[in-house]
Amino acid sequence: MNAPVDQGEFRTDDGSTYKERFGRLRTPSFEDLSHLPNPGKPSFLEKLNSTRRFLFDTLALQQERRDRMGNVYVNVNLGGVGVNLIGPEANEMVLMNRDKIFSSEQGWMPVLEKLFPHGLMLMDFEQHRTHRKALQVAFKPGPMQNYLGQLQEGIKRRLAEWPEKLKLYPAVKQLTLDLAAPSFLGIPWGPEADRINTAFVDMVQASVAPIRKPLPFTQMRKGVKGRAYISEYFASEIPKRRGSDREDIFTQVVNAEDDDGQLLTDQEIIDHMNFLMMAAHDTITSSLSSTIFYLGKTPEWQDRVREECAAIRADVGDTLPYDRLNDFDVTEMAFKEAMRLWPPVPFLPRRALKDFSYGNYTIPAGTGVSIIPMLVHRDPEIWDDPERYDPSRHTREEEKKRHKHAFVPFGGGAHMCLGLHFAYMQAKTFFFELMDKRKIEYPEGYEPKWQMVPIPRPRDNLPTRLPRL
Repeated sequence: MNAPVDQGEFRTDDGSTYKERFGRLRTPSFEDLSHLPNPGKPSFLEKLNSTRRFLFDTLALQQERRDRMGNVYVNVNLGGVGVNLIGPEANEMVLMNRDKIFSSEQGWMPVLEKLFPHGLMLMDFEQHRTHRKALQVAFKPGPMQNYLGQLQEGIKRRLAEWPEKLKLYPAVKQLTLDLAAPSFLGIPWGPEADRINTAFVDMVQASVAPIRKPLPFTQMRKGVKGRAYISEYFASEIPKRRGSDREDIFTQVVNAEDDDGQLLTDQEIIDHMNFLMMAAHDTITSSLSSTIFYLGKTPEWQDRVREECAAIRADVGDTLPYDRLNDFDVTEMAFKEAMRLWPPVPFLPRRALKDFSYGNYTIPAGTGVSIIPMLVHRDPEIWDDPERYDPSRHTREEEKKRHKHAFVPFGGGAHMCLGLHFAYMQAKTFFFELMDKRKIEYPEGYEPKWQMVPIPRPRDNLPTRLPRL
């Protein structure tokens, strides 16, 4: 890993390079996909309206299309033409990717190329395996125990500052960004961390901006400038972290080695850190916010989570040991159920590298395909009364009854979220502190409207009452 890795260097099963075999795939036109269920060839105005609804009425739009066209249908908007595949079987086929049909790199590239290129999700096959294995060092038990102490300290400090009435979503977002300073970057809270946080917010917002070029005054321009700032910061810090025994994620990545004992290049480290921080921050902000909301709306589950946290605190004291994280059964079920209803990544895009069949249809090579967890997670054929918040769906017994890929908030297969256990640790630590000090309350009948893309968030920022106990 001493030089930047070119995707074309990696050989496929037939001995050709990735670029030789897949680099010149033609993107199918609407006509090429017209044998599939489709809404008809849209006019420009119809594409514009479809794009608007995709951004602002995402769930309803996809539910309407699925109800009208079934589990395989053509999707067209200003971003192009692709195919949506719905169902746990589709999730399994795409995520497990046993026949190496689907490219994650080419699926995510149109969204993330200018902002998060060469991140782990934008890698396939052997390149992905090699880099993922190297990065896993940052999420082994030793470093994770260190992160836990930092998370608890930071959460406790920030919760003490929260007023009893607040806009919850931005407060949680600021908390998760603050927590990244010590655990991800190994720096204290302060102006430097604030500048880094602002840059990341600009990058994430730019990832789904309708204008895809960094023209003056556009969100994409702000995102590209944010990436330049962050990249410069990482580049200046890498020499200071080489050989260090610090246990923050950045230092762990700087000193990660591949199977041959080679370190990542500076550019690879920059790309991975950009992506890891993006993948961690907004997803956990979304999932914590939705969990808090549902616990506020279902007092019986809030009480059960509080009782579990209190029992653990009575046993261990105020400092949460790493080896007690598995004891948060009820808390974990509550967190999972919120992610079922509002999965942190509602769409998972891929590109087909060769023809494949699904649901009695043949889909040609080059097609952009997406699986849609938010639809599978609300499928009444899988979930009884799917709109109802019910954490008991996630007991071990209930999980065994369902298809293994009916619930995929963290993806699956080779591209399963690398920070899965970090996310659960952060959520459990958060509720361990919150339940000890606050109640969660919402007015009768209150229901926020959620914007689903790029990552679910409440449009009104979730005004919340958190009276002290």
